[in-house]
Amino acid sequence: MVDLIMVDILGTPSILVGLFALIGLLIQRKNIADIVSGTLKTVMGFVILGAGANVLVGSLEQFSSMFDEAFSVGGVIPNNEAIVALAQESFGTETAMIMLFGMVVNIVLARLTPFKYIFLTGHHTMFMACMIAVILVTGGITGPTMIIVGSIILGALMVLSPAMLQPFTRKITGSDDFAVGHFGSFGYFISASVGKAVGKGSRSTEEIKVPKSLGFLRDTSVSVSLTMVILFFVVAGAAGPAFIEAELSGGQNFLVFALIQGITFAAGVYIILAGVRMLLAEIVPAFKGIADKVVPNAKPALDCPAVFPFASNAVIIGFLTSFIAGLASMFLLPVFGLKVIVPGLVPHFFTGAAAGVFGNATGGRRGAIFGSAANGVLISFLPALLLPVLGTLGFEGTTFGDSDFGVVGIVLGNLINFIQSNIFFILATFVILAILFLLGWKNKHTIDGSDKAA
Repeated sequence: MVDLIMVDILGTPSILVGLFALIGLLIQRKNIADIVSGTLKTVMGFVILGAGANVLVGSLEQFSSMFDEAFSVGGVIPNNEAIVALAQESFGTETAMIMLFGMVVNIVLARLTPFKYIFLTGHHTMFMACMIAVILVTGGITGPTMIIVGSIILGALMVLSPAMLQPFTRKITGSDDFAVGHFGSFGYFISASVGKAVGKGSRSTEEIKVPKSLGFLRDTSVSVSLTMVILFFVVAGAAGPAFIEAELSGGQNFLVFALIQGITFAAGVYIILAGVRMLLAEIVPAFKGIADKVVPNAKPALDCPAVFPFASNAVIIGFLTSFIAGLASMFLLPVFGLKVIVPGLVPHFFTGAAAGVFGNATGGRRGAIFGSAANGVLISFLPALLLPVLGTLGFEGTTFGDSDFGVVGIVLGNLINFIQSNIFFILATFVILAILFLLGWKNKHTIDGSDKAA
């Protein structure tokens, strides 16, 4: 029963968001037709988004196989789903309990504090709960203490990470309707900050001028297709036709296979954007009921693809730049005595693309390039530094990929080792410092002098 509720229901983003939409519509006393339509369309939007992600990930996995064959890269490949699947064998119950009570803490904090954000990215909630459970248990913290401490940390992160990004999110969207709830937020914050520092006078990625003869490139689907087809051709040529036709394409010509996979990637991006548009059209008005009744002025914190439609060129620039920075970092890591982190295309696409959007919002094209490059370096070095903190899980050939997992895991793990005898002091220090930092940042930090505390 615990697995049914925590993993199959609350751990499924489409169902979790659909439940919140249903509650919001019921609180507003909408008629039955609006309730059914709004709930189903909200779930459908997330299902479409997930379907697009699966199409895209399938294409990226083929690219990754060709890349590994071509360049014989060995090392640890960050993948949230893979390491969580491994951890569930030993930490399943702890993960479920921290996730459940962490969501309760999220709602309580949103109700009682200025941070009015409800974190709706259910799978990331589960990933973070899992990592917190692993680190606490590895540090010798078990039983009710582990659940209480883990739940408070998780709930605090679920309101603080969207709050940290909200001034930038408002600049991206031009409104305050939703927040970004994704545990790559530290990378997005760094990207936006880098963009602000280097991008003065730089035009937006969406203002790139295209000659009339190349006017077809203004269509995002066409430009993404061409970009990815070229990349697939290059890597396919390096991997060789023998490997591709024997191992990947089922005998199909390797160039035809590369062509189809490049276009498949673009199709995945197109489906994701369609799902996001449907989701936002339904969840924002439905969420008004929760905002009015349960948590006044609450905002839904949504997965990072929610910002993709606002700067589609920055999405591709961010992905490619983040991946290139990850490749460069792969060769730098051994210089610092760290484990080689092979750049995973999935984390580099989603977090790199979002970092590109945030960097573009504050620094235009230069912001998108340098900001997403900073994200690529972060999600290479942070997983390498996190590995020792994860105990035996750190030797499984994979680790958590997105920036917040690295930051939180490294800080929490080292605090436990440093003051292992007083876990509540660790908890209080962690939460108080985070809140003080964000309160000070919200009050003082402005973007172009226009942003105020949310």
